[in-house]
Amino acid sequence: MGKFSNAMWRLLGAQASRNQSQSISLIEKSHEHESWAQELKDDEFAGEAAELEIETVDGRVKFLALIREAGSRAVSMTPFDVQLQGALRMLDGDVVEMATGEGKTLAGAIAAIGYALEGKHVHVVSVNDYLAGRDAEWMRPLYDLFGVTVGAISEHSTREERRVAYECDVTYASVNEIGFDVLRDQLALHEDELVAPVPEVVLVDEADSVLVDEALVPLILAGSTEAETPNSAIHEVVSHLKSKHYDVDTDGRNVSLTEEGARFVEDTLGGIDIYGDDHVGTTLVHVNVALYAYYLLERDVHYIVRDGGVHLINASRGRVARLQRWPDGVQAAVEYKEGLKPTAAGEVIDTITVQALMSRYPRVAGMTGTAIAAGEQLRQFYNLGVSQIPSNMPNVREDEPDRVYDNKANKMEAVVEYVQTVHETGQPVLIGTHDVAQSEELAYFLERAGVTSVVLNAKNDPEEAAIIAEAGRKSAVTVSTQMAGRGTDIRLGGSDGDDEARDEVVELGGLCVVGTGRYDTERLDNQLRGRAGRQGDPGRSVFFSSLEDPLVAKNHTHLRESQPIDSDGSMGPRGVEIVQQAQRIAEGAMLQLHANTWNFNAQVNEQRNSIVRRRMSILKTDQALTDLKDLETERYEELSETIGDDVLEDVARQIVLFHLDRAWADHLAYVADVQASIHLRALGQQSPLEEFHKLIFAEFTKLVDEAMEAARETFTTATITEDGIDFDDADMHRSTMTWTYLVHENHFASAGAQAVQGIVGIFR
Repeated sequence: MGKFSNAMWRLLGAQASRNQSQSISLIEKSHEHESWAQELKDDEFAGEAAELEIETVDGRVKFLALIREAGSRAVSMTPFDVQLQGALRMLDGDVVEMATGEGKTLAGAIAAIGYALEGKHVHVVSVNDYLAGRDAEWMRPLYDLFGVTVGAISEHSTREERRVAYECDVTYASVNEIGFDVLRDQLALHEDELVAPVPEVVLVDEADSVLVDEALVPLILAGSTEAETPNSAIHEVVSHLKSKHYDVDTDGRNVSLTEEGARFVEDTLGGIDIYGDDHVGTTLVHVNVALYAYYLLERDVHYIVRDGGVHLINASRGRVARLQRWPDGVQAAVEYKEGLKPTAAGEVIDTITVQALMSRYPRVAGMTGTAIAAGEQLRQFYNLGVSQIPSNMPNVREDEPDRVYDNKANKMEAVVEYVQTVHETGQPVLIGTHDVAQSEELAYFLERAGVTSVVLNAKNDPEEAAIIAEAGRKSAVTVSTQMAGRGTDIRLGGSDGDDEARDEVVELGGLCVVGTGRYDTERLDNQLRGRAGRQGDPGRSVFFSSLEDPLVAKNHTHLRESQPIDSDGSMGPRGVEIVQQAQRIAEGAMLQLHANTWNFNAQVNEQRNSIVRRRMSILKTDQALTDLKDLETERYEELSETIGDDVLEDVARQIVLFHLDRAWADHLAYVADVQASIHLRALGQQSPLEEFHKLIFAEFTKLVDEAMEAARETFTTATITEDGIDFDDADMHRSTMTWTYLVHENHFASAGAQAVQGIVGIFR
């Protein structure tokens, strides 16, 4: 198997090399048309481009000549050959790896223009609203020159603004906003209420982050319902538990009562039996939720409290995860823990994962600084190839060997000493930390050592662009949580620095990047490291780790025999080996988790697609009335004598859509219930995956028939007049309020069999 795998990857590599050679050949030929492009007037570009057949060799060659000249005129950026190379690979459907600072924004715009000239609508997906709006405005003059319309969507865009943006040839938006628009369209009762267009091409910025790291995050559309108030007695007893009362697994993802803890809870709650029939499905569930909130979720690590609310932190970005929340029980438990009023709960009306959202597009391509390391996931889950684009200038960054210590305290001391030494030379330092608490702790120790730093974390991320822009200034020390997706370039000498200021920092060695611990995947390490040495700049990087780091503690079990080789706690080469092995284990576990979760979601996604197709057919045709006429002819004939067909058609549509939507929401609740207990099937030597698919398939086969039967009953008995249907009389009550959010499930899933439990794994 190993030999086959190696041969396969050699074959894929050879194919990628041939594709790269073809791209380079096209770029070289395009230089023959430079004079033609230079002689064109600005208002002639669009006409010349419209006549090109981009799919052909000649069309692409002339397009490259046009885009090179247009970039110079419109945005004062003549594309490098490597940027054109990246754009061509994206036009062929690859994810391209381009180093930080190599101009991915321009390369993406070039690819988007190419697709638009082929007559396709293009969505350029960014990781946040700021980058989407910035890039759309930055590249707008280039789009204008080619007669390509461009729009952008943010969280604050109105329905009409969204519709206008989606009608453009190219639309920039965050993945969340596109996903929420797709979900909100499932509430439409008339065709003119639809916003999101038919998906055609998506170009994904930070592709590995969106398509891999956040692929399994569910986007939720919720409707108002009766909120369940947390039981204050349960929270009170859980908040007073001692360490002997509960156990936390080695992953730090599951917590449960010990026997002594169970007795303490039972006695405090009045002598109940929490494992008895009266409490195992209620009280015990609430206890487990409270345990998770109190003893696994840490303030300033997993969330911050700001403006009277609990705000989750995106672990891979170090930012506040806007609109993101835990499943309602956990969210309310954390809010209760922090003394805050619990936010409204609601039932799930519809949901879609980022992976399923991206899979709707017939053509997916993208760009990132770390695609090669995510190649297996991109191939396995999206059937995407990866092309590595060389840097425009050679990378001269010096990457120092890792430094590993026996414990956190010794590591922190070594980091402070290293930064202090570098800072004394005037060389700017960028320090990457894993969470808010760590960033503030490090800043405190640096200050004690006489080094003043600027901190960027989830508490002040609105100032992100300004802080990052100054990280290359002489003597600057910047402490930041995860750097992934922070789209601002770091200019040596500072954002406003002149050539003299830049040259001074270059002379000092450029930017020095310090990592305070390896991440679960090497890709995130490289995203931090890649902040130094951009575009041929000098720079250096070094990572400090310890055997007490979460990465090692969770993924390495043989540490007792490991002893430091120096009095400062340094572990030497053995320590580096331990950290690397822990990272490999973590990456393997994440790949397995992704595969397991995708397998469990696959059938639900297919079922959702089936419902969406049926819903759209009902929305855009008279299918609803036709179906109801076939089921209840007498009622139709009775109504048609006094009520116009247009009114009847609209009434039939609303009735069928209501019951179809109701049935789908009920089905999602059933799926969640099955997920909560399906792991128990393994105890009976059954396959949880097979049993899960069997159960939800059987339930789904009844969904449409039951919805139509309910619709027939409503059509038969409801009060229907020339003014339409009496919704109160028909008991057709839709949610008076809806909202969207993301379920933060990363901390619920662990490797192996536990992964199948998804976001409700804590209820075991």
